[in-house]
Amino acid sequence: MSEERHDVIVEDAAAPRWIGVVFVVLAIVSLGALGVGWSATNRAKALEQNFAIQLQQSRQSNEVLGQRLAKAEDTNAQLQGELSVVTDKVKLTESEINRARAQAKKIKDEDTKQLADLENNVSGQLATKANVEAVNKIGTDVDGVKTDLESTKNNLNLARGEFGTLIAKNHDEIEELRRLGERDYYEFTIERKNQRERVGDLMVELHGVNTKRNFYSVALYVDDARYDKKNRSVNEPIYFFTHGTRAPVEFVVNQVGKDKISGYLSVPKVNASHAQASGN
Repeated sequence: MSEERHDVIVEDAAAPRWIGVVFVVLAIVSLGALGVGWSATNRAKALEQNFAIQLQQSRQSNEVLGQRLAKAEDTNAQLQGELSVVTDKVKLTESEINRARAQAKKIKDEDTKQLADLENNVSGQLATKANVEAVNKIGTDVDGVKTDLESTKNNLNLARGEFGTLIAKNHDEIEELRRLGERDYYEFTIERKNQRERVGDLMVELHGVNTKRNFYSVALYVDDARYDKKNRSVNEPIYFFTHGTRAPVEFVVNQVGKDKISGYLSVPKVNASHAQASGN
């Protein structure tokens, strides 16, 4: 028998082409995923930085608001303190006004009583004289006393202010008030605007004059305080209290002209003030 020889030829099977395509696709997908991840990471970092900046700005805004709130609270406390001081001063002023009114009424009553006592005394002297000559002489004296009484009454019939003080309208009436000896009087004439001038123990600054309506405006400086008096009438007294006195100081303007005012300052005598204080 003849031996047959069979040669077996083994051929390597070629790899399918789709596997390569798959690898390429996977590589592309991986690169895309890496790109997306890198982009997402950058965006996350950017968002984190923005959030940190906004958080810092918010903290700074809160600090500023806190400072403003604290400042507002301090201002409110200061205003409350000033309001309390003003309220106390108003109460004190009302008390002084009531006390001054009571003192003015007392002075008026005492003047009336003194006049009545003087008249009664004169009448009693007349009743005790027996002879005609003495009576005639006393009658002459009585006439003189009555004349003095009438003069005194006329002086006392001058206009009285809110606190019972007599208001003079000219130099002659000021002289009559001086003779009473109850207060000191300082006459003044101010002929310049917006400049302080001393009158007695206070400073006066003329601000304006309305000659048609007889109005004027001034600023008074008393005990380191300023009092603005606007559109005040001629012969209208302005009252205020100085430190250590219980009777009011009186400021009166009798005449107004172009940038000019004339009048007087009436101040209670120190001895009289002490006597009133000791009598209360």
